[in-house]
Amino acid sequence: MQRLVPIIPIRDGIIFPNTDSVLTFGRPKSLAALESAFQRERVVCFVLQKNARLNDPSPEDLYEMGTLSRIERMIKTDGEINAQVKGISRVKILSYERYDSYFMANVEDIQDDKEDNEEIKALCNHLTSEFRKAMNFGKSADFLLFMNIMSENSPSELADLIASALDIKPQEKQDLLETIDIRSRLKKVTEFLAKEIKILELERRIASKTQERFEKGAREAMLRERLRTIEEELGEKEEHSETQVLLSKIKDAKMPEEVEEKAKKELSKLQNMNQFNPEAGYIRNYLELMVALPWNKTSKDVTNIKNAEKILDQDHYGLNKAKERITEYLAVHKLAGKMKGPILCFAGPPGVGKTSIGKSIAHALGRKFIRVSLGGIRDEAEIRGHRRTYVGALPGRILQGIKDSGTKNPVFMLDEIDKVGSDFRGDPSSALLEALDPEQNGAFSDHYLEVPFDLSDVMFITTANVLDTIPPALRDRLEIINFSGYTHDEKFKIAHDFLLKKQLDNHGLKADQVMVANDALKFMIHHYTREAGVRNLERKIATVFRKVAKKIAEGEKGKISIKAQDVPKYLGPIKFTGNLIEKKDEIGMSTGLAWTEAGGDILFIEVALMPGKGQLTLTGQLGDVMKESAQASLSYIRSRSHLMGLPDKIFQKTDVHVHVPEGAVPKDGPSAGTAITAAITSALTKIPVKRTVGMTGEVTLRGRVLEIGGVKEKVIAAHRAGLKTIILPKDNKKDLEDVPKEVLNDLTFKFVSHMDEVLGFALLKPLPKPKLKTRDQGFQAPVLHA
Repeated sequence: MQRLVPIIPIRDGIIFPNTDSVLTFGRPKSLAALESAFQRERVVCFVLQKNARLNDPSPEDLYEMGTLSRIERMIKTDGEINAQVKGISRVKILSYERYDSYFMANVEDIQDDKEDNEEIKALCNHLTSEFRKAMNFGKSADFLLFMNIMSENSPSELADLIASALDIKPQEKQDLLETIDIRSRLKKVTEFLAKEIKILELERRIASKTQERFEKGAREAMLRERLRTIEEELGEKEEHSETQVLLSKIKDAKMPEEVEEKAKKELSKLQNMNQFNPEAGYIRNYLELMVALPWNKTSKDVTNIKNAEKILDQDHYGLNKAKERITEYLAVHKLAGKMKGPILCFAGPPGVGKTSIGKSIAHALGRKFIRVSLGGIRDEAEIRGHRRTYVGALPGRILQGIKDSGTKNPVFMLDEIDKVGSDFRGDPSSALLEALDPEQNGAFSDHYLEVPFDLSDVMFITTANVLDTIPPALRDRLEIINFSGYTHDEKFKIAHDFLLKKQLDNHGLKADQVMVANDALKFMIHHYTREAGVRNLERKIATVFRKVAKKIAEGEKGKISIKAQDVPKYLGPIKFTGNLIEKKDEIGMSTGLAWTEAGGDILFIEVALMPGKGQLTLTGQLGDVMKESAQASLSYIRSRSHLMGLPDKIFQKTDVHVHVPEGAVPKDGPSAGTAITAAITSALTKIPVKRTVGMTGEVTLRGRVLEIGGVKEKVIAAHRAGLKTIILPKDNKKDLEDVPKEVLNDLTFKFVSHMDEVLGFALLKPLPKPKLKTRDQGFQAPVLHA
């Protein structure tokens, strides 16, 4: 049967047939439709909106099926109407006739499915019992609705009644409304009800466990209070088991007197505090740290100096300065009995063994080893800890390391100290000043601990690649031990004695399965690595052994022998030629020596002359100091041009271009002064510079050659590049003591104090003698004597 009725959209609810509901209406169209229907037959059709957020939905925003309902009662309030409605039947909306102030639509009644058989009865009985079960688990439902469900109902009425009580989404309720087949509707309602029962069971289980915990905690708190009251009445004060354990630990820790007093004070505070107080956990953690710190526990030092030297030599080749410093410390410690731990700083390029020798030192001294990496740390609290007022506060890394070691005299390595940063959270390097000062670290203060801790027995070792980034105040507290790059011979011995065995074990190989010849190792060092340390060399050896392991795993029999000619098969084409010097003597090109973070290197200075106005052009990404050095070199040459036999006006008509190859690499420093001066002089005089000569030194305007740094690294780089003669400032002669003997034996050194001596050694032939002018020919420039 079709009929024209008002349509009222509902945002988030469904009115099912045979159910009573109380609804509140406030939208103008809904109010108009409700009042119009109440004055007539009191019949309206409620339809669910597809989008609940729409305030003024159109017919397209409504579902096609709704519920025909009767308005039983209506009460008006301020701008709203509360109405009691009763669902009559499902209806399908056929068309909308008009919707000026409210919607009107032609609807058609949909008859309920009357099917009734044994399966339907079974579904109804199961659904009724499940609803009763849900009520027992605490499902909230109107009592009148519950009584209606428990009374005699048809299958369709039962499904609709229970569907109206389900806690499901509006779209799912709309699906139940549109399900006409009674069997399908009963099954869907049963599924939704089963899910709801599972949720109710879980909620009940959680609530039960929470209640049990609460009751147990409340009971314990009550009993504890009663016990405390009884003890006070009897005059007996027995400690709680946890408190007793902590007190025993405090006594066993053998803390200093003032520290023990602080710990007992905190323990007393914990004892009188309710266990549910959040601060109790903080105090407990604090006390656990205090009793865990090694206030009076030390490792027994090894006093056998010979044995310590043997251990250091077994683990590392070379590094004689570091080893000598450790044995000196042992000797003084043996004689004096007690001395403050040294604060050492191992400075050098990557891969030379700075970090690994720290472990060997701990082994040689018989101490625990702790390593903390400071690279990238920007928060001062990482060193000094957080104050206990903060949630999640922790002690600083130094105290945590001491606690983990279990002794108060470990070897403590602070790795990458040159890479510590700073920001708004503080400056960690400033926090290190106290820890790394032997005069202050006897009472190191950590923000978390709040009491002084003695670090004077700790041997601190720091590592750095460069010293420039370390603040001066911190650097002043460090005893610097420089680690220079290894020579080829040193690398060969390290690889032969240490790296080969290590990589054999790492790759599951045995000595009788593979043999690497000495010439193969040297070939790898010369042609596949160019570094100060041995990290890349170790990677190359690992690459070779991986390929060998693959062959053995594939079933290759016999011992695999690797010789020099076999290395390219494993590592590919050679990357570096064995000799870096020029093929022939060149005009306007000299060889300088440089120091880098990775060790020493050589650099070529190229000079080109062209017609111009006397301008100097500098390229190759040179720093300000190096640019000034080039300008000083040119000024020196111009002031002595007559002594070099140069034409008077050559500088007014010639532009000079100085270039240092590898332009992508920044270069700076004054030590290239001699090389730049030699290259410019060569270009102007057309005399080639000897290709086998390398030089380094700062040049002044008067031609003096000044002392420079990094001599060892520069000499090793020159030896590696194939140079034969090195020109050094005379004041640097003392620095050759650090250079390995095998390098010194292969090189010839020329020590100079003036640039004239440099040119005499570097140029292929002497400079032309100056032509002296007579009085009537003009002014004769004075001769400058160094």
